[in-house]
Amino acid sequence: MSHPIPVIDLFAGPGGLGEGFSRWRGRDRKPMFKIRLSIETDPWAHRTLLLRSFYRQFDSANVPASYYQYLREEIEFDDLEQKFKPEFAAAREEAWQATLGKTDSEEVSSRISSALGRERDNWLLIGGPPCQAYSLVGRSRIIGEKGRAEYEKDHRHFLYREYLRIIARHQPAVFVMENVKGLLSAQVGGQPMFPLIRADLQDPLQVFPDLRADSRRKNLHYTLFSLVAPRDLAGDFESSDFIVRAEDYGIPQARHRVIILGVRGEAAMQPGLLRSVDSVSVREVISDLPPLRSRLSSKDTPEAWGAAVRALSAVRLSDKSNGAGLSRAELERELKRIRPHLPVGGAFAPCQTRPAQHERWYVDRRLGGVCNHETRGHIAEDLRRYFFAAVFAAASNPPRSPLLQDFPTSLLPDHKNVGEALKTTKFNDRFRVQLADRPSTTVVSHISKDGHYYIHYDPSQCRSLTVREAARLQTFPDNYFFEGPRTEQYHQVGNAVPPLLAYKIAKIVADIF
Repeated sequence: MSHPIPVIDLFAGPGGLGEGFSRWRGRDRKPMFKIRLSIETDPWAHRTLLLRSFYRQFDSANVPASYYQYLREEIEFDDLEQKFKPEFAAAREEAWQATLGKTDSEEVSSRISSALGRERDNWLLIGGPPCQAYSLVGRSRIIGEKGRAEYEKDHRHFLYREYLRIIARHQPAVFVMENVKGLLSAQVGGQPMFPLIRADLQDPLQVFPDLRADSRRKNLHYTLFSLVAPRDLAGDFESSDFIVRAEDYGIPQARHRVIILGVRGEAAMQPGLLRSVDSVSVREVISDLPPLRSRLSSKDTPEAWGAAVRALSAVRLSDKSNGAGLSRAELERELKRIRPHLPVGGAFAPCQTRPAQHERWYVDRRLGGVCNHETRGHIAEDLRRYFFAAVFAAASNPPRSPLLQDFPTSLLPDHKNVGEALKTTKFNDRFRVQLADRPSTTVVSHISKDGHYYIHYDPSQCRSLTVREAARLQTFPDNYFFEGPRTEQYHQVGNAVPPLLAYKIAKIVADIF
């Protein structure tokens, strides 16, 4: 078939899924997929989408120098837009800020129809609608009155209904739906929701019978596939077959998500599967980035920062903390390595980067550095906890992040639930080092709130991960700029689908088309 294949991206976030599909090339080295419409409600994520849509108006070899000037803070956003009005007009047609479930469904359908143009048959729908609260009002006989009450209180079911309505009304040839692993255990009124969601995706017109009269296909049906497991002898899948463990496929992060591939019609042939590869570690994708020190949250200077960290010399190491073999000598040796005069980063950091893995994926030499690489401020007590935790992780054999039980008593936070954590082990991992030689733990949106779960493995930097480091773990290219305040940048990164994983899924989908 002709390409590029039109793509509609719902609940797009900052565009991780769309980025992966956009980068897939056919045998002629031309783009196989074209994002026609991305819909996102968050204003900062939408602005990130808009900028990336502008970038994609050009062949990657012909992106204008002004784009890189903007990323390097040499020109303002308005200057860039004024210089490339036609391209930004096209980008604004593609990246639409709207709230699915609240924006009128007829307006949404009109935008989709306009974006698809004449290609109403062979196109792709992607996106990750929140599904946990979904149930149908008509299913009250199944979920009971308790389930109905819970349904009425939670607005999130409208979001999944909107996604399903778009499938029923516009009937994509293929769809890819991504969601959290918790979807498999979600219940309403004691009724598991995942089997119902699977049934709805297979027969969306049953959910929206009012659309059947105008449907081009009166018996619309989708065959659902896993991306990691073949169908069993009965031609079906276990629910767990839909879990994709990103670290098994070259993503430097243990991210487990439910991903469903839907193919219109009674598809008999099993599509391709993701191919597992050797794991990629944190060190292999962030060690080339410029080293930075953290900031003190108040009165930050290099001297004050260094003094705050070196105060660890006065901390008495308890017997518990020696359980991993961490000695006073090791702690003092690492304290001598701290570099108070390291920079703290910024919106752009000039450098030459060369990650040990995925270099061609990440690096754009025209950029001349990295964006969104700036440290956060931490209170002095947290600096000492971060330093201790990073030294502990490096000294442990095998490497592990310390639990609260491993901390010297004087380093424990003054929180009312620390005592419970020490007794029951509940939430006793609240200071988590991202181990250098393993994939990271899941990068989630909560990284925007604090850095306790995302401590850099290098004690001398004594800090949490930057937005760019989190973006590397999510496999965003270095020329992918996240708009907004730093908290919003973290939030966007944590909510995204890893683009490199999406790229590998795109190959499977391209073969189907």
